[in-house]
Amino acid sequence: MSARQRVRASPGESGIHNERVLFLVFESMKWDIHALCSTASVNRKLRAVVNRLLWRSVCLYRAPRMIATLTNGSLNGRIGGGWHTLAKLMFFCCGCKPTRHFRLSQPTAGHRVKASRFSKTSGQSFLSKSCKGDLLYVSDMCEHQTGDKEEDQLGIYRGVFRGFHTSRTRACLIERRVKLEESVMCPYCAAPVWSMTAARLVPKSAARRLGSHDGSLEYFVCVNGHLYGSCWLVPLSSDEDGYEEEVECFEDGRRRISYDDRTMTSGSFGSTGEEVVED
Repeated sequence: MSARQRVRASPGESGIHNERVLFLVFESMKWDIHALCSTASVNRKLRAVVNRLLWRSVCLYRAPRMIATLTNGSLNGRIGGGWHTLAKLMFFCCGCKPTRHFRLSQPTAGHRVKASRFSKTSGQSFLSKSCKGDLLYVSDMCEHQTGDKEEDQLGIYRGVFRGFHTSRTRACLIERRVKLEESVMCPYCAAPVWSMTAARLVPKSAARRLGSHDGSLEYFVCVNGHLYGSCWLVPLSSDEDGYEEEVECFEDGRRRISYDDRTMTSGSFGSTGEEVVED
């Protein structure tokens, strides 16, 4: 059954006479994020329709390959935390707050992003050796200047696991009896989280991938399989700027995920990642 055929044709609990009309309207708007957020904020019933029906279509439209991989090709399946949380993860940098393992003078506010690139090759750098069989997409970093000095560069990143409930990462956390954080909740689904730093499951490859020192980063994983974290970035010297492959950065100073790791939504690159762009 197609997505259009699944849309309800009776008002039901939403109060909308034909939800297919709403679906077609947003389809014609190419799933405009601003319009969807505005519609969801009108009332509780419309928010329920948007969460149940429309955010899934946004995810499928913006990142079809990543969604097909996360759902094992079953696009009618469920996503941990719901489709609205995955859409938020695609287009929202959650910011950063100081934690017991990551010092920060003041919180950095979250914000919406116009485009994000997610890569499962990058995700492998965040998995310990015993968890390499898991599949994890991780975004490019969102860089924030937190002070006047060059070394005050904060990198913020996010990601999502496929099938987290059956993942080796979750099994390791449970086997080690790692406690959920008491005062930290996932910024995307408000679920409890584990600190991978406290669990000692942060591999050195994560710091290398991010362009950070070992021990200068922290990330969390929630019970629904969302990952988010932050790191202090190593300042780049002028001598390093010409060696992109070695230092993994763009010429403007942004850290780099290698060319082969990228996948544009047009399908012009490989299959290990995908760029999610808001029109």
